[in-house]
Amino acid sequence: MHANTALQAEAHAAATAAAAAHVNIAAYKFVTFDDTEAKRPEYQAICQRLGLKGTILLTPEGINMFLSGPRAHIDEFLAWVRSDARFADLEVKESYSNEQSHKRMLVKLKKEIITMRMPLIKPEDGRAPFVEAATLKRWLDNGVDDKGQPVVMVDTRNDFEVDVGTFDNTVDYRIKKFTEFPEVIAAHKEDFTGKTVVTFCTGGIRCEKAAIHMQNIGYQDVYQLEGGILKYFEEVGGAHYTGDCFVFDYRTALNPKLEPTETTQCFVCRAVVTPRQQLSPEYVFEKSCPHCYGK
Repeated sequence: MHANTALQAEAHAAATAAAAAHVNIAAYKFVTFDDTEAKRPEYQAICQRLGLKGTILLTPEGINMFLSGPRAHIDEFLAWVRSDARFADLEVKESYSNEQSHKRMLVKLKKEIITMRMPLIKPEDGRAPFVEAATLKRWLDNGVDDKGQPVVMVDTRNDFEVDVGTFDNTVDYRIKKFTEFPEVIAAHKEDFTGKTVVTFCTGGIRCEKAAIHMQNIGYQDVYQLEGGILKYFEEVGGAHYTGDCFVFDYRTALNPKLEPTETTQCFVCRAVVTPRQQLSPEYVFEKSCPHCYGK
């Protein structure tokens, strides 16, 4: 059954890729990157030459990117990035669309790939254990991991992202920003005694930092979901997941087939607006939505 599902997913992905005009990539790597200021104009120049759109973050702890463009241009860009030995093994998650998923190109210098304000966390010095998508699906199918321990999913994303979709029976602390996570997870440590914890996020960055922090404060059996939700969708589809995955571009949310959905964001307040909420008279395109109407 799993083999048939995997083959169907692969065939669907191939057909989607062939029909789409643009490839959308998400990639990151934690590595010492101490020449970000010198590299920024080089990244700006190649993205401009290739007509790519999206965001690249250059930080002392590594790189993070979300880019969109034609296949040949994306491939040329990735070959250029990987020519830097630090990024030779950069792994990429892909989805496809008829339009570029971003409207402009930004290359930014930041202090962290994702702000956590925990300077002792350095993924480059050693990752937390990770679980791949197929293994996680098997664990969730069985209700226990390979050691027979109950598996608990912990969402490290912000509350509005979780509301678009998440794993079934996940632990959601309703955080407003990632900097809140370290304190809240420390306060609930006893809740996970005797259980295997799997942290997850959109693409892997937040859950990687989260899992390392949890190890640092004494969690025994904690993993990160390798590649996050997007990699899970790519490899096993939507098993044990309800809803869609929020993404930070014009598509707003992707379904388990990595296709854009009808979910959108309000132009005024930036709240997520579901297809059902868009039927409300309070939703007026680029003017209001049920979240901000009358405010």
